[in-house]
Amino acid sequence: MSPVGVLVMAHGTPRSLDDLPAFYTEIRRGSAPPPELLADLERRYRSIGGTSPLNERTAAQVEAIGHALGARAPGRFVVAAGAKFAPPRIEQAVGELGRAGVDRLIGLVLAPHYSAASVGDYARRAHAAAAALRPVEGGPLDVEMIEYWYSAPGFVALMATRVQGALERLAPGTRAGATVVFTAHSIPARLVAAGDPYETQVHESATAIAEAAGLGRWSVAWQSAGRTADAWLGPDVRDVIAALPGSGASAVVVCPVGFVSDHLEVLYDLDIEARAVADEAGIIYARTASLNDDPEFCDVLAGVVLDVVEPAPA
Repeated sequence: MSPVGVLVMAHGTPRSLDDLPAFYTEIRRGSAPPPELLADLERRYRSIGGTSPLNERTAAQVEAIGHALGARAPGRFVVAAGAKFAPPRIEQAVGELGRAGVDRLIGLVLAPHYSAASVGDYARRAHAAAAALRPVEGGPLDVEMIEYWYSAPGFVALMATRVQGALERLAPGTRAGATVVFTAHSIPARLVAAGDPYETQVHESATAIAEAAGLGRWSVAWQSAGRTADAWLGPDVRDVIAALPGSGASAVVVCPVGFVSDHLEVLYDLDIEARAVADEAGIIYARTASLNDDPEFCDVLAGVVLDVVEPAPA
């Protein structure tokens, strides 16, 4: 029996500051960024040590997913990592899986919620790469995409435990006045107006985690909006934090439910920018621990893949 291919996809990040201009130009679909925007992005990367740990975190996650699948179904799966904006690229990973002789290809994006601008874009890249496989790589393959997994068994409980852990790290008096803000990457509002399910899925995700964690005070906010003329989903997390003292909050716990690892949008946009807003507002800032390559999390994702390959009886 031929193995099943698992294509695990993520955003990717520049390996060094020297790679930043080309990386930013590619993100902007071939349009070089103005010098001031490039300088600002470089400043952000320097603020977290010069590079983002995203590529290393993704590699560790993919390895752990492979181990989890191997433990559940030995020899059944071949797992490969593909990024949009860093090597190994999605196209390289699809070629690798084709050469491995897989007869099915499951696409899994390291993002819990679906948007046409995120998971949909990964899907287009994966389908195109699979259709273009040369005969030596095994010929065209159909890609079965996992469009979202925020409702996967175990994910809500895992996140609720992280929220509770962050609250428990606060002093008891501060904890009583804390509110939890769930965040995800903003997208252009026009996509939601056109029927994109992303906003609804993020709210459903936050609601389920808040209920599992027994939260009384929580909300959803958005972060890391693009610098374009489009209106993006709001409210922005910085505005939400700045307004918290008016509601009597003494602390904020930010849970970036839309992200699965430490990277620029977490380490800078939250831990530096959002924390600075909390400090200015006079409230304590805390953040839930990132999932990274937590074996329990990677086992959840392995279960998501297995559910596609071996659906439960109706």
